[in-house]
Amino acid sequence: MKVLVINAGSSSLKYQFFESETGEVLAKGSAERIGLDDSSIVHTRCGEEKVSIDVDLPDHKEAMEQVLGMLTSEKYGVIHSMMEIDAVGHRVVHGGEKFSSAALITPSVKAAIRMCIPLAPLHNPPNLTGIDACEAAMPGVPQVAVFDTAFHQTMKPRAYMYALPYELYDEYRIRRYGFHGTSHRFVAERAAEMLGRPFEEVRIVTCHLGNGSSIAAVKNGKCIDTSMGLTPLAGVCMGTRCGDIDPAIVTFLMEKEGLDMKGINNVLNKKSGVLGVSGVSSDFRDLEDASGHGNDRARLAIDMFGYQCKKYIGAYAAAMGGIDAVVFTAGIGENNWAVRRDIVSGLDFLGVRMNEDKNKGLRGVETDLSADGSTAKILLIPTNEELAIARATEQIVSSAGGEG
Repeated sequence: MKVLVINAGSSSLKYQFFESETGEVLAKGSAERIGLDDSSIVHTRCGEEKVSIDVDLPDHKEAMEQVLGMLTSEKYGVIHSMMEIDAVGHRVVHGGEKFSSAALITPSVKAAIRMCIPLAPLHNPPNLTGIDACEAAMPGVPQVAVFDTAFHQTMKPRAYMYALPYELYDEYRIRRYGFHGTSHRFVAERAAEMLGRPFEEVRIVTCHLGNGSSIAAVKNGKCIDTSMGLTPLAGVCMGTRCGDIDPAIVTFLMEKEGLDMKGINNVLNKKSGVLGVSGVSSDFRDLEDASGHGNDRARLAIDMFGYQCKKYIGAYAAAMGGIDAVVFTAGIGENNWAVRRDIVSGLDFLGVRMNEDKNKGLRGVETDLSADGSTAKILLIPTNEELAIARATEQIVSSAGGEG
């Protein structure tokens, strides 16, 4: 099945076009600066150099039409007509409590996504815009929503509830939702394959570590806990996000710094994390360079991140009654060998022991990093959320008989 995967942002529209059975990427790219000056399409056909074409993109509908034009063009395309696109899979950040799996997009599904906008005001609106643009450009082609939150819907109330007045949950659905679910599911399933054991019989901690980071406990094929919460602000400290803090800090800072809601949100989401601690950068490469030149705050930021990740791994091992594997994925998890080393250092009591020679310098290659005798595996598994979306889309469309 040929599946087009769409990830629509407020001013961008990223795409990958798959042959879902084989996982082959036929083409990929993005429409950049939608609704702004100097907009363009960046497009790569499999095995060829990427091209960038300046084109006016006043809205997402026009961007979608331009993307389809690239896919079908004689010079850059990979198909002869849009009739060869069997389905479209959309990344949707927030599905709330309604969706525990991907869903064929219908008016009622779109209405449910719209109802989750207060929970993801920066993400769900452009996700809906991308859906609308695809429906307009490809009427009759099945569209599927794949939710970042879906994998975490197997958590029990004891894990997802907050100790607030229960009426606030009833009224506003305030609870832990978790994010990066498509990535956590993908690497956890692959980890079970690498372990040679059924997914339903393993205990895995998946560490999706990037500019946004989250950690999940996956027991017997289900997520039982995850570090992000109502929003992606919770959990370990990240590039610019603070992660878990004493909630009283919010009102304290609002009073002391004279901040309104917009101001405090800006501090917590965009000025905190390793950027805020270091004063240098949100990029770990910059932090390591600064640390190597004696910058103590950069070193502190790196150490805080590793320490917080280590604590989550230990907590989740306790929650699952043991651990069979720790998985590292995403930008930092896949490419920063020193951070991986620091996180697992001292976890020998859980049976987690790293082969440091294998780990040192390794970037982005699927590898078992465990030392001989380690009873719990340490696995580097590159994530592929787009392929996971394509395969989920194929499954939903096939089970629905291909009806839109």
